[in-house]
Amino acid sequence: MHRSANDKPHEPWYRQGWPWFLIAFPATAVVAGIATLVIAIQTFDGMVVDDYYKEGRAIVQTIGRVEHAREMGLRAGIRVRSESIHIELSAPDATSLPTRIRVTVAHPTRGGLDQELLVAGSAGVYETPLAPLSTGRWLFVVEDEARSWRMDGSAFLPAEMEITIDPNA
Repeated sequence: MHRSANDKPHEPWYRQGWPWFLIAFPATAVVAGIATLVIAIQTFDGMVVDDYYKEGRAIVQTIGRVEHAREMGLRAGIRVRSESIHIELSAPDATSLPTRIRVTVAHPTRGGLDQELLVAGSAGVYETPLAPLSTGRWLFVVEDEARSWRMDGSAFLPAEMEITIDPNA
């Protein structure tokens, strides 16, 4: 058998660069897919609702409670401090102001940070300790203990430390 000068011994495929370059793209997609699957399994999606009909009825009731606050002429001023919240309620009929209110401070996307407080006060002034709130948008809901009326507002903390909620506006 005679060999010419141009014949070189062939290297095995795994010692050449092109096969590895071509394998890198699908391998990267597989690794990214596995990482996405792990994140999806480990992350709780708190936005999913099981009973849409029930949720829709609750929204209608909420609108009715906001309308009731409007009819009563209620207005709230909220001051958020580092570790407390101060609320001043006002109404044309001061005797309609409750002695206890329910305050919900909720983060729009992270349910684990929500706080629900039952606050006692007099003459429309209520104050209570509050766990520190992180920077970002927060929702504030003020309602009476019996939940017959409701007012809600939002603020971007720490830029907006005073919030005015006026259902008539």
